[in-house]
Amino acid sequence: MIEFALAVFFLLITPGPGVLSTAGIGAAYGYRAGFAYLGGLMLGGGVTMLLVITGLAAIMLAVPWLRFVLLLASVGYLTYLAWRIASAGTRIGFTAATKPLGFRNGFLLQFINPKAYVVPTTLFSGFAFLPQSPVWEVIIKVVIFNAIWVPVHLIWLAAGAKLGSLDLSHRMQRTINIGMAGAMLAVVAIALLANR
Repeated sequence: MIEFALAVFFLLITPGPGVLSTAGIGAAYGYRAGFAYLGGLMLGGGVTMLLVITGLAAIMLAVPWLRFVLLLASVGYLTYLAWRIASAGTRIGFTAATKPLGFRNGFLLQFINPKAYVVPTTLFSGFAFLPQSPVWEVIIKVVIFNAIWVPVHLIWLAAGAKLGSLDLSHRMQRTINIGMAGAMLAVVAIALLANR
């Protein structure tokens, strides 16, 4: 169980679409505005986790054309997010918009987020610690996962909000944006390599 908790922690703190977009919303709109988005991420993540645990994700991804369509949607959206972050100029986060992305966007992101499938697949197919009671093992894993997921995402949101409130030079803000966009593109590259 300790190895499982450590794996959850390290898989969740690494930059992925969820945490990077959460930090971007925090930077652009502040801490409080990111709660709705996080709620959407959490519910969407729960649904994708359920798809992985029940095997429905494996069945859907076994259909070649559906897998290709989901890969294109994922790569396209993540590339778009990377572009939005990189092109934000001297404002950290996303370019100006009338309102934060909100619950709906957080929820929908998880369905095209490769990490939302890869992480649960890794965690729930490995790290067996209750082989005699697989249902309880899954329940305990879900509780541990969320006990780490929520604080990690709140920390990313707070970090983004803090970063957005600092009086950084325009050059430093631009450098941060390019770094965040580069991390997002690295996720895209990993997704493409994994689906070769």
